[in-house]
Amino acid sequence: MSETKDYKLYINGKWTDASTGDVDKILNPANEELVGTVQSASEDDAIKALKAAEKAQKSWKLLPARTRADHLRAFTSEIRKNKDKLAKLITTEQGKLLKVAQFEVEVTCSFIEYACEWARHIEGDIIPSDNANEQIWINKVPKGVVVAITAWNFPLALAGRKIGPALVTGNTVVLKPTPDAPLATLELCDIAKKAGLPDGVLNMVTGGVAVGQALVESSITKMVTMTGSTPTGQAIFRSAAQNLTHVQLELGGKAPTIIFEDADIDIAVSGALHSRFDNTGQVCTCNERMYVHEAIYDVFMEKFMAQVKALKLDDPMDMSTDIGPLTNLAGLERMQRMTKEALDNGGTLLVGGQQPKGSQFEKGYWFEPTIIGNVTQDMSIVHEEIFGPLLPVIKFSTFDEVIDYANDSEFGLAAMVFTNDMNKIMRLNNELEFGEIYINRGHGEQHQGFHNGLKLSGTGGEDGKYGIEQYLDKKTSYVKFNT
Repeated sequence: MSETKDYKLYINGKWTDASTGDVDKILNPANEELVGTVQSASEDDAIKALKAAEKAQKSWKLLPARTRADHLRAFTSEIRKNKDKLAKLITTEQGKLLKVAQFEVEVTCSFIEYACEWARHIEGDIIPSDNANEQIWINKVPKGVVVAITAWNFPLALAGRKIGPALVTGNTVVLKPTPDAPLATLELCDIAKKAGLPDGVLNMVTGGVAVGQALVESSITKMVTMTGSTPTGQAIFRSAAQNLTHVQLELGGKAPTIIFEDADIDIAVSGALHSRFDNTGQVCTCNERMYVHEAIYDVFMEKFMAQVKALKLDDPMDMSTDIGPLTNLAGLERMQRMTKEALDNGGTLLVGGQQPKGSQFEKGYWFEPTIIGNVTQDMSIVHEEIFGPLLPVIKFSTFDEVIDYANDSEFGLAAMVFTNDMNKIMRLNNELEFGEIYINRGHGEQHQGFHNGLKLSGTGGEDGKYGIEQYLDKKTSYVKFNT
């Protein structure tokens, strides 16, 4: 076991001891070895960080947006210099495959760099007035202090997704990393300091519910952007109501994947496989329930099952591995419970269903890629978010039937559809109740799109021009002048 590091809080450009004296241990989900320790902040520590951000924002917002972008580009340059270190840290604290962790570091940079492209496009309007010798000016202005709360499935990328647009638009940030995998995110603080990011512009405090609540409920906070579970998002929404703080939430999902009889089966197999087992199934837009038309069910499932059985479950540091461990014990226990419930209710185990055998799996949170057939729409596995390498499969007959099945969910984040029939595509765009629809490919949004969920999958949204606008307020001025 390598030497571990103790992480403190990062406030106003300095590492600061938490006032609680409490320390959280971060374990490697592959073998349960200690990776590092993190001091846990108090509510008072959270307020100190908010005050530092509030003070720094007064000068940060006055910089030209292009200058702010230059600071952020220097930041991403330093992140790339630390790519290998950050990727290995993500793998050891979160269980992500090293090759995917390397990609995550790059995505972190590209999220920030995309936001930098908007530095010259924060545009308002000049509108004619009904009054003589008057114009109406609508300016876009930063909100102030932004609290960012991240999830453990993509800890670094989610930080970049929020830091970039928040800072380039003139806000400052207090970020609370996920307690499950905070280490790589905390490493960004030293990197920001080295890159010359002004003190107080980016702050980080660690801890649990009480710290998050203090950040959200403070009158200093002008916006909360959070990625995580729906229950946590609902709690944040309630806490933010006191000050009418703007809230942007990206929450849970239960994405259906629909394979129609006219689909290209090989493309559908590849897309469905990637969208279920990417990051060990721990992605909000993952294929959580798969509907296959009865006319192609046997052919599709034969090819799909062959691909599932070929997946390599092994050390995430091995570049040939396809599936790593789940990130935490709660995830493993959820896979075990949901598999048992589905089988008890009439489902058929097609592959997997248990912890793998072998000395390398004696410790850690491992679960085999698992497919369950003979599933019916009323089973809990069709409605409860899985967030792991487990997939229920349902056979369907008609277009209207599968639309009803797909929309029969409290979530509305993403859906995947495979068909070459343009009439079906047009109807699907109109009738599917999801914020993102992937047609003839697996999941994976792009920076210039808009990542938003309907129903209980969130509010607001991220990425693209609509995401940038989440971090801006509008100020209207009525300008009277003499001719």
